[in-house]
Amino acid sequence: MSDSPLSPSPYEVLGVPASVTHEELRRAYRRLLRETHPDTGGTASRFQEVQLAWELIGDPEDRARYDRGEGGYSADVADGGGDGTGFSATFRGTRAQSRGATVRARSYGHPGGQARERYLRLMREWVGRGTQLADPYDSALVRSAPREIRLLLAVALAEEATARAVAGLGIGFTIWNDVAVHPRSDAKLDHVVLGPAGLFAIRSADWGGEVKLAKGDIVGATVDADEEPFHDLLRDAKTFSRQVGVKFTGLIIVVPDSALAVPYDRIERGRLAGSLLVRRSLLPQVLRNGANAAGRESVDRAFELRTRLQESIRFV
Repeated sequence: MSDSPLSPSPYEVLGVPASVTHEELRRAYRRLLRETHPDTGGTASRFQEVQLAWELIGDPEDRARYDRGEGGYSADVADGGGDGTGFSATFRGTRAQSRGATVRARSYGHPGGQARERYLRLMREWVGRGTQLADPYDSALVRSAPREIRLLLAVALAEEATARAVAGLGIGFTIWNDVAVHPRSDAKLDHVVLGPAGLFAIRSADWGGEVKLAKGDIVGATVDADEEPFHDLLRDAKTFSRQVGVKFTGLIIVVPDSALAVPYDRIERGRLAGSLLVRRSLLPQVLRNGANAAGRESVDRAFELRTRLQESIRFV
């Protein structure tokens, strides 16, 4: 189980309704321990998932706290400037500021901004007009919301987490967040990152479960069958490239570390060859070293690209 708003509840993991008695809950847990144990044909990940679910609701007091929505699914929800949007103050200005002696990358735009705005709008519509909504990020409320609403919050959190991960890359990097693909389109690139290793189009994603590469795109139990995340990213990157007059060095989709069994995976063939699916913690290293063996950008070339991008980029 991860902290994603899309993750199954511990009740769902244990296969019982939220109204189940403690004794019924305990029996379900003991049965699943036997069924999911690797020695009896189960998998280590599923066995661990069952244990984590029990840690959340196995004790009556812990269960009561969970049911009340205490100890929310992600502390990142509150990582904001106190204005109710949840935007990280680090990225509120036109440039990320240094903290202490660390020189941070230039960063522009609001990571996760569009997704949070849509989340708040749909959450208020779902709760109902005129209904007092004291905390739109209340854990119990989020868990009860439809998947399409939880997905927007998951996307916002993922984009904000990526922005934090890359902010410490240093002054040689420039990051634009929530970048409009075209003036007449709602499509966007989550992050455009320029550094010594090149120019990268990045999507931050969280499907609330494990994913992998298969047949040239991302698949997983929680990924819709008709989704083509890398193909969609390629389409939007090409539209942006034509609009601005730049060429991307590579395409990257970044996911929570728990969502990928390997540190990274690469598409080897076709139009998307060289594109990477990467754990979030590895992303700074990938951006420093490059997504492939291509040569590094010269200082003059990087300055030229940054100037062109800075003059052309618009935010959603």
